[in-house]
Amino acid sequence: MTPRQIVAELDKYIVGQAAAKKAVAVAIRNRWRRQQLPADLRASVTPKNIILIGPTGVGKTEIARRLAKLVGAPFVKVEATKFTEVGYVGRDVESIVRDLTEAGIGLVKQEMRAEVVEKARERVAERLLDLLVPPPKAGGPWEPDQEREDEEKRGRTREKFRAKLAAGELEDRTVELTVEQKHVPVQILSGLGMENMDVDFQGMFDRIIPKTPTPRTLTIREARKVLTELETEALIDRAAVTERAIDRVENHGIVFLDELDKVCGPQSGHGPDVSRQGVQRDLLPVVEGTTVNTKHGPVRTDHVLFIAAGAFHVSKPADLMPELQGRFPIRVELTDLTRADFLRILTEPKHALTKQYAELLRTEGVELTFTPDGVEALADTAFEVNRSAQNIGARRLHTILEKVVEDVSFAGPDLPDKRVVVDAKYVKERLGPIVQSEDLSKFIL
Repeated sequence: MTPRQIVAELDKYIVGQAAAKKAVAVAIRNRWRRQQLPADLRASVTPKNIILIGPTGVGKTEIARRLAKLVGAPFVKVEATKFTEVGYVGRDVESIVRDLTEAGIGLVKQEMRAEVVEKARERVAERLLDLLVPPPKAGGPWEPDQEREDEEKRGRTREKFRAKLAAGELEDRTVELTVEQKHVPVQILSGLGMENMDVDFQGMFDRIIPKTPTPRTLTIREARKVLTELETEALIDRAAVTERAIDRVENHGIVFLDELDKVCGPQSGHGPDVSRQGVQRDLLPVVEGTTVNTKHGPVRTDHVLFIAAGAFHVSKPADLMPELQGRFPIRVELTDLTRADFLRILTEPKHALTKQYAELLRTEGVELTFTPDGVEALADTAFEVNRSAQNIGARRLHTILEKVVEDVSFAGPDLPDKRVVVDAKYVKERLGPIVQSEDLSKFIL
């Protein structure tokens, strides 16, 4: 996708913030450009990491999440506040790369499942027919003519069942299926900061302890789901999954590092600053490019794209360690949301909040309609409350809309009149007393 196409796709879900969208679109396109370069030059081209600066609720996380989904890249979102310096209780920054690798494995597995799904369906159909028309039991005297006749009869029966199975006539018929009982995952040393021990304990136990076959009585519908899962897993080449996933992570992985402003600032004067300067020191090699050992093999982070974000109310990007600052060359400031932005958020995006509430209540047979003046009243209220209380951006709309449709949501199934119109008058009736009382609006809205 060209940068313009990427921005057009992001516009379907996120209102405004053109500068941020442009920066991330160029960063993604540069990855494709890098792949077209000769191998020797390709190794030298590093990603230009980005810092998104702006208050909460203006779309920083949503931009990164939608972007990763758009390009099918392994993506992980982490909060910088989770980490502490190595040697102290808290998460180790290298766990970011391990989480990203797991995300990559999941993504590639999903793709490979789609590749083998047709073959898996064929194999499942054959196994279901084996359950419906079991082979003759061994034993007894051998009679060639009788055996041939039984085989022909069984073949005809099997074809009849195949036709019925394809027509969906046997979905509720029960069969006995023998499946291997999965062991409950064992949590070893969990919560003790042992994440850097890349030993697959569960895999070890699965290999040591034999799986016990358990007979289960299931309908054909349920058995098909179980068998599809088993056959798909059997058809997927695990070595190929790991190899492809590591390549995808190293060349296309995206890490969204939230709350970066919480770990920057002047060095503390009272002892080691293990959750601020210490975290920055540990982040530096990962962002700069290092090899992290994971249970799937070593993963290099030289070409992983890091998108950091923070409000930077108290601190500023210049308070970061100079070495780390240099690794985030692109700084983009996201603007506060205006009344017009709130209006657009309520109407324009593909899954706008007003559409979500209308569809939710339609499941109960309630027709919820938002008039233009009603939407304007919602946008006005959100803008005013953000200005007078704490500014939490677009998240304020969730609170306000929930308060407005609270009565309808509660009484929806029992409403005699299934048509509800949310206009300016309706909004003022529900929110007027709360907005007028400053103390109430601080606590409720």
